[in-house]
Amino acid sequence: MRIAIISDVHANQEALEKVLRDIEQQGAEAIHFLGDAVGYGCNPDECVSLIAKHCDIKLLGNHDYVALGLESTESFNQAAQDSLNWTQARIKQRTVETMSDFEITASYLDYYLVHATPEEPDRWQYLFDAGQAQEQFEHFSQSVCFVGHSHFPAIFVLGNDGIVSMHFKNKLVWRQEKRYIINVGSVGQPRDKDNRACYVIADSDSREVRFRRVQYDIDKTQKKMRKARLPEFLIERLAAGV
Repeated sequence: MRIAIISDVHANQEALEKVLRDIEQQGAEAIHFLGDAVGYGCNPDECVSLIAKHCDIKLLGNHDYVALGLESTESFNQAAQDSLNWTQARIKQRTVETMSDFEITASYLDYYLVHATPEEPDRWQYLFDAGQAQEQFEHFSQSVCFVGHSHFPAIFVLGNDGIVSMHFKNKLVWRQEKRYIINVGSVGQPRDKDNRACYVIADSDSREVRFRRVQYDIDKTQKKMRKARLPEFLIERLAAGV
């Protein structure tokens, strides 16, 4: 079975629409969303609607949590706080009700799905290196855990020696004797110096995972954000991919 796994859309409608089109072309039979539908961008209602329509599994991210009023913005930087205040002031009640049905974690086949980390998933910890990933393998039993949150595509592999290594590959065939944590990157705001939308296709039959990069109309997204008077920092970083 071929499954698309997407994360961190962040109200970027242009990026999401292009990714959904690419997923259809790749012949994926299901789509799973790992959280952060809103925040940063200016199309929260449209993006939540598309995610609800097309995704089989839908998770909450930290920005979604704040938009729902479940947490404050205290831990966010100023630009993120401003964007979430903008979102909360404009998001439709129907969108709030839709997101309220999203989950925190999910399991599917031999996959574990979470926005941030398997350990205390609602504390929104980051995985940036192998050391941080090492202890996370104790908190899920499946062969593969898919995460988002950092906007940085990466693969963490737990070897037979108990040591975790970090890899940056476009394709991986996972081996049954090893375990993996795979960050699928970000659809709406990539931060690995590649401004193209990023997501993953996982094939449960061939055990192959492929990262997909998709061009979208960044200029159009930026113009909409400027019209909405969202923070310039968030607008400029879309083109830089950082």
